[in-house]
Amino acid sequence: MSAHDLFLLGGVFPGIAPAAALRRVVSYARQAEAAGLDGVWTAEHHFIEYGASPSATLMAAHLLAATERIQIGTAVAVLSNRHPVALGEEAATLDALAPGRFRLGVGRGGPWIDLDVFGSSLDRYERGFDEGLALLTRWLSGDAEVAHSGEFFDVLPVRVMPPGAGGPLWVAATGEGTARLAGRLGLPLLLGMHAEDDDHVALVNAWRHEAEAAGFDPDAAEHVSTHLAQVAERPATVDLLRTSLTELLTRGVGQYVSLKPGRGARDHAAYVDWMIERHAVGPADHVAERLAASAEKTGVRRQLLMVEGTGDPEAVGDNIAALGALLSGTAGTAAAAAST
Repeated sequence: MSAHDLFLLGGVFPGIAPAAALRRVVSYARQAEAAGLDGVWTAEHHFIEYGASPSATLMAAHLLAATERIQIGTAVAVLSNRHPVALGEEAATLDALAPGRFRLGVGRGGPWIDLDVFGSSLDRYERGFDEGLALLTRWLSGDAEVAHSGEFFDVLPVRVMPPGAGGPLWVAATGEGTARLAGRLGLPLLLGMHAEDDDHVALVNAWRHEAEAAGFDPDAAEHVSTHLAQVAERPATVDLLRTSLTELLTRGVGQYVSLKPGRGARDHAAYVDWMIERHAVGPADHVAERLAASAEKTGVRRQLLMVEGTGDPEAVGDNIAALGALLSGTAGTAAAAAST
């Protein structure tokens, strides 16, 4: 049986202020809980309108306080910009305040200007992710004291405070190198929207090989995959999704400033067309079939659903309600009872 969470960007769509985009994330999380979905994961971006939230852990703290039942995760906290110990302390704090509900997802991020602004470096982004992830994992291991000496981090022996494991940890992976690293550490994968199911299968297989060799049970891992999800009973809804999402990507992603020269422009309209064709967009039965087919092919049973693409809060709310009715365990139980 699959679990279904929302993936919330907090995108600054035309006609709204960034503060309003942040408040919408809170509203959508509450609606997800009311709809019977399992959780919400929130994104982190810096200096661009593709996502207004610059701190996934700060937003997660607010969402934990604003909801009662659902799990709240980060997709992702950018580890290349953060000291692993500071991030580990935040994760442990959230786990202590909301036991069993916080999920920490981390990723490498990109070669963006925030590396320079926050005093990190392109070198750490390219070569230091392994060390940062290992230190973060050690901090969240339950050890009472941690010390570390490496190329990018030196930590004198210090007490882990607050103590505890800080909740589960996921690693965003777009290539086999990162998937293999996560496997060696026994950490499950967080897979993005930009790749085919076949690519996800390859990453999971690479992860599995390393996890088994390191002595971890590969069947115990709860990998996560991200999907564009839009219940659209009318073509006009798909047209709105296409137009709004293309505009958000063109404007928001176009605001990235790279520290590496020569990164070419992307055809965002073609990418949105590809996502609509590949992902769970269409009538309710089509959405359910696409998500089930992906889970069956990849073996990834926890799915994060990007639902904000139309940019209209009423339409997004309708989409969340429709997905909840379609996918939540409560809705499924009710439907089964009604059919007998």
